[in-house]
Amino acid sequence: MNRNQRLKYGMKRVAAGILTAGYILTAGVFPVYAADGGPGTGAQQIDLTSGGSFYSYQWALKNNGNIQRVTSSLSIPISRAPGERSWRNSFGGVMGMSITQTVTNAVEGMDINIEPAWEYYESTSERRTVTVALIDTSVDITHSELQNAIWINEDEIPGDGIDNDGNGYIDDVNGWNFFSGTNEVYAGSEDDHGTHGAGTIAAAWDGTGISGIADSDYVKIMVLKALGTDEGYGTADSIIEAIRYAETNGAEICNLSLGTVAYSEELKAAIENSSMLFVISSGNGDSRGIGYDIDVWPVYPASFDSDNIISVANLMFDGTLDESSNFGAASVDVAAPGTYILSTVSGGGYGFMSGTSMSAPMITGVAALVYSCRTDMTLSDVREAIVSSARQVDGLSGKLVSGGVVDAYAAITYGR
Repeated sequence: MNRNQRLKYGMKRVAAGILTAGYILTAGVFPVYAADGGPGTGAQQIDLTSGGSFYSYQWALKNNGNIQRVTSSLSIPISRAPGERSWRNSFGGVMGMSITQTVTNAVEGMDINIEPAWEYYESTSERRTVTVALIDTSVDITHSELQNAIWINEDEIPGDGIDNDGNGYIDDVNGWNFFSGTNEVYAGSEDDHGTHGAGTIAAAWDGTGISGIADSDYVKIMVLKALGTDEGYGTADSIIEAIRYAETNGAEICNLSLGTVAYSEELKAAIENSSMLFVISSGNGDSRGIGYDIDVWPVYPASFDSDNIISVANLMFDGTLDESSNFGAASVDVAAPGTYILSTVSGGGYGFMSGTSMSAPMITGVAALVYSCRTDMTLSDVREAIVSSARQVDGLSGKLVSGGVVDAYAAITYGR
């Protein structure tokens, strides 16, 4: 791509050079959670405003088999009589219409196996602070779930209008807005996408709302807004500048839930020359939302061959790849849950979102958790642990490097 080629998150590829990597389910559209009797016995009403714990809806962390997806498709048989120039319903109207309903049920245990990983983490006595650069839309840094997880530039004095640390960015207390060129890292509802990823990575372990994968006492999120507007666009230049900022300011892990189909040598070099571990979404298919092989039709930066990248596909709760998820036996390393993921959204709320943009933060959270307590590991070791210890899943062999889904416990105990 040229230096100003746009990148985007979202649901589908909508134009040459633009690929989307995650979408939000609109108000009122929720997954179906079965009542206590199990699937098929009716659905619970999901209340995300009660202030209670929503952990039971985080199937990616603990899949009890109580979630399903119901999709409907409409077909209208049509025919054209000899000599006619237009198509018509072959049954003379609505009688020819049919609706097909497909139900996808969860498979119990098809999750990231986080609970034993948390137990192992809690048993360790030595931990290090980990800084995660979230290059995305921005993050609602006032969200009660995220306040403790936000990186603070201790060398900067807030609000004095002076570049105290001399890094070229004035009052960059929590990061920087590379989309607008300001220190205002939160712009409102357009930042749902980044806020959602931040919650998955390190939302508070306080027993209310959701639970993040990593411990926010040790894992801090550097907020780097490089995508803006309600459509979530950004340029290669803004991504590159954000990567360089993150590197200079001490980030170890970088989450990139974004992509494009156009190649950028500059973006490739910025990633390849960085000491950070990059976790990147593989993308969400073609214009119809059907996933494809990015070994054949590359998506960047997921298709870059740098050895400091983990490229991530979207696993459904039944153990198959979501139909929208891209894949690649050489380009995509591992799968992680990405459909109907509940996390934080702007304005202090919660919401379900789906896509590989939701899968990538799962891996980022696991990587941060592992790197924090496995002080014997380098970032390269963490990458190897995640990919090599992935739990094998039927149907993923030949589609992913690992042939499996991330297993947090296997990764955190890798080599032990």
